[in-house]
Amino acid sequence: MDGKPFLFANKKCFSRFSHKRNPRKIRWTQFYRKAHRKNKSALLKKKKTRRIVKKERGIVGASLDLINARRQQQKEMKTATLREQAIKELKERKRAKALRRKKEREERRKKKKTTEKKDKKRTQKEQNKKSKNKFNTKQKNMGRKY
Repeated sequence: MDGKPFLFANKKCFSRFSHKRNPRKIRWTQFYRKAHRKNKSALLKKKKTRRIVKKERGIVGASLDLINARRQQQKEMKTATLREQAIKELKERKRAKALRRKKEREERRKKKKTTEKKDKKRTQKEQNKKSKNKFNTKQKNMGRKY
């Protein structure tokens, strides 16, 4: 299809290819051996590659001990500053929460006071109406003749 030529070692390989056999299922092929991990000698060779070992050295004007000490100081400083920032954030959150609660309480008190005032006015109006009604009924009754 793509114009690549196929090269075969012998007639056996060619016949398997022409019958469209899967080389991963034929035991004597390299594909099968690779897929089923039969090449243990090749795997062992791959594992024996050298590993790079890193060594730390001092820089001109600074020994290795001095460099390590400064690194440690920087780590400690970072952790300390992070702690301080976290503590500040927590305090700010607590303050904000307390202020919100205080405002809510004040609002509730104001609402309560206004509702109490309204209730008092209502009760006074109702009492005034009742007393006026009583007075009017008495006057009406007084003017009537039985």
